[in-house]
Amino acid sequence: MQEFKANEEEGERAKEAEGSWPSPGGVGDNGVQGVRGKGLPHVIYCRLWRWPDLQSHHELRAIEHCEYAFTQKRDEVCINPYHYQRIQTPVLPAILVPRHNLAGDESVLYNTSIEELSVSVPENTSFHATLNHQHHNQQSIPQSPQQQQQQQQQQPPNNPYQGMQSMQATSPASVGSLGSVQGSPHPAPGSMDPPADTPPPGYISEDGDNMDHNDNMSLSRLSPSPVDAQPVMYCEPAFWCSISYYELNTRVGETFHASQPSITVDGFTDPSNSERFCLGLLSNVNRNTVVEQTRRHIGKGARLYYIGGEVFAECLSDSSIFVQSPNCNQRYGWHPATVCKIPPGCNLKIFNNQEFAALLSQSVSQGFEAVYQLTRMCTIRMSFVKGWGAAYRRQTVTSTPCWIELHLNGPLQWLDRVLTQMGSPRLPCSSMS
Repeated sequence: MQEFKANEEEGERAKEAEGSWPSPGGVGDNGVQGVRGKGLPHVIYCRLWRWPDLQSHHELRAIEHCEYAFTQKRDEVCINPYHYQRIQTPVLPAILVPRHNLAGDESVLYNTSIEELSVSVPENTSFHATLNHQHHNQQSIPQSPQQQQQQQQQQPPNNPYQGMQSMQATSPASVGSLGSVQGSPHPAPGSMDPPADTPPPGYISEDGDNMDHNDNMSLSRLSPSPVDAQPVMYCEPAFWCSISYYELNTRVGETFHASQPSITVDGFTDPSNSERFCLGLLSNVNRNTVVEQTRRHIGKGARLYYIGGEVFAECLSDSSIFVQSPNCNQRYGWHPATVCKIPPGCNLKIFNNQEFAALLSQSVSQGFEAVYQLTRMCTIRMSFVKGWGAAYRRQTVTSTPCWIELHLNGPLQWLDRVLTQMGSPRLPCSSMS
């Protein structure tokens, strides 16, 4: 705090001006050093002067006229706490759910059994966004012509359910560099409803003539009326996620339930608390030498943030972490099973509630099974030190020495309420379902 005491007078001026003070604060900034060391200057000042419960720079957004905002990546960063606004959690729109299933030959779409993500060999990619890059301000990394052709061949389908199906049916090759990450492939909620004169999914053309010839059957009977739809709201749970720790294919220790917006998962032996999940204390009688060596390199591990309806993963360790997030992959146009490498000092947005709400709204119109498939998006896997996928010797997450699995409780509980409202699936239950 010694270098901040020199700016105490300027801090008092900032407090009195409440936003009109133009000074940048004059504090030299090194984003990676700040986060991994003593803390980011503007976060410290905002915590001292305005928000004592502030957890991360992800919670802050600079005002428009600030020339030295943290996101500008200048040599000096503005520490005026009144030049920053705190990001509020947006209210998610209710999902209108029919009381019954939509009609249509859904067996054409949903005849594939549900399997785990680890069945297929996922792609690999690297995400090098440092803390100076906000999630909405990332740049594209150019690709070679061969990689562009490969990405065009592996372009995910517009239908999110089909994308999730391809996750279990293909073994994609390795991806060497990032493609464009700008733009969102998700349509807005409410924009996915088919026109009134369009037959529901599963019907084929007149050549195949798969439609019902009963003259009394009209298209209006194939979709629910507005009276039959009930809104299902999103509710924030007491524990926003549950974290389970694994060594190879064995779960070790008890599940950690996260109630705080910032959670650190590290390899130290301090007792765990509400803001920290320490893996060093967990014992496993079947632990082998490879797992022991990997655990020694976890170090500071990773930090997970849940802020404004978004989940971020930040690598605090000296070794990279590897994340498989279907929601993140959908946003950037990657294969749904892609494993992303996050180097030390970098962070990545791995889940967005609003994007999930848009997918859920679209999937409701496609039937029970399409909604059920979204449960995979609510599970995120992260390995420490050792990666997995087509570019690595280990091709499944259960082959990595140390990894964790996150279950996002809010979206999962939302899905449960929507599925309850929709009733039962059209397909009969079997040993393969």
